[in-house]
Amino acid sequence: MTKKAIIAIPMGDPAGIGPEITVKSLANQEVFESGKPFVIGQMDILEKAAEVTDTSLTFNPISSPSEALFKFGTVDVIDLKNVDTNELKYGEVQAQCGQAAYEYIQKAVEYAQDGSTDVIATTPINKESLKAADVPHIGHTEMLAAMTGVEDPLTMFEVRSMRIFFLTRHLSLKDAIDQMTAERVHDYLLRCDAALIRLGIEDRKFAVAGLNPHSGENGLFGREEVDQIRPGIERAQADGIPVEGPVPADSVFHQALNGKYDAVLSLYHDQGHIAAKMTDFERTISITNGLPFLRTSVDHGTAFDIAGTGIASAVSMEECIKLAAKYAPHFTGEE
Repeated sequence: MTKKAIIAIPMGDPAGIGPEITVKSLANQEVFESGKPFVIGQMDILEKAAEVTDTSLTFNPISSPSEALFKFGTVDVIDLKNVDTNELKYGEVQAQCGQAAYEYIQKAVEYAQDGSTDVIATTPINKESLKAADVPHIGHTEMLAAMTGVEDPLTMFEVRSMRIFFLTRHLSLKDAIDQMTAERVHDYLLRCDAALIRLGIEDRKFAVAGLNPHSGENGLFGREEVDQIRPGIERAQADGIPVEGPVPADSVFHQALNGKYDAVLSLYHDQGHIAAKMTDFERTISITNGLPFLRTSVDHGTAFDIAGTGIASAVSMEECIKLAAKYAPHFTGEE
């Protein structure tokens, strides 16, 4: 019988929906029992989240994961007590909330690195709140890279049967195109193949999405495919990577969703994001690979406009926890 993974859940920005979707998810017996989850956050904020969501849970304060009960109906909480709730305002950018969210992630990483937890499932944080707190990182991936000393973690989306990697992420389209070199395509295909191996996926077939309409039609609509993308693919093929492409972007994601490919390498941020989120917005889950531990995450924001109302959907967080539990037993730390 496969051992259930211990899952650390940093509760996210206290002024956002993170606490609410956390308690809602852990009140779902199927989600809770997929692994052994515990929360890193603040007890009274979680209790308030349970109240506004009308969720029946009890909360168990613990000082380390080893003290957790992992009992359905009870949420084990590492309480950092780092938010002044008298000053907390739902739906607003606040420095104390950016700092608190950062500290929850720090603590989760500590547990992951010392082996106390198997995987981290993250909730939303707010870039403006982080900036207000002078946190020197724009988001989760950048934080995790700095905390672990990993230079360039891989981002992979999974939604239904489709997996998407990203050659470039937070760049303008013009700057992203400059990064689409044969060397980078080759390197990323090697790393993406290694990432799937780490997740326990043995039979793998990749596709690389094209950049230009119809993948450039052999240079008629741009030469990026001819000069850079295809040569990078050919180098990966020579290294034994089962990859095809470039495949026109208007068809490759549909083909992957229907089983032709196990993963697609998207060339830029929105190319892959649109494909995933149009497939199923709430069930698009981000996986960070290349770290010493596995991390899954919802792919939506703090939803300040509805924070504190209890109406936020927990579907994405539920999928995030279940995917963490699915892959953690197979995950290997070597890249």
